[in-house]
Amino acid sequence: VQLQASGGGLVQAGGSLRLSCVVSGSVFRIYDMGWYRQAPGKQRELVARISSGFSTNYADSVKGRFTISRDSAKNTVFLQMNSLKPEDTAVYLCDARRGFNDYWGKGTQVTVSS
Repeated sequence: VQLQASGGGLVQAGGSLRLSCVVSGSVFRIYDMGWYRQAPGKQRELVARISSGFSTNYADSVKGRFTISRDSAKNTVFLQMNSLKPEDTAVYLCDARRGFNDYWGKGTQVTVSS
């Protein structure tokens, strides 16, 4: 299973970005998908997850600002990020999980300037 994240960049506080993560090499719809982030000097943290059945959960810090979604026709999971804050600056990574198997892609950098 391969995952490719994209869509990061530099944005001013209050702005928006939309991240994408394309999954290849397996059947996308069977995986629970997630977005995580890791800032310099900090541990990786959960941002949002969406199950194969489209149930979602979010970190408290992003509730009401970020939306995770998935498109099976495109084998892609999205993260719409609105009202971005400088503290959202991090490398964002996506994962695909099924049972004991957990696959990760390389991250995409998000930088929010104040």
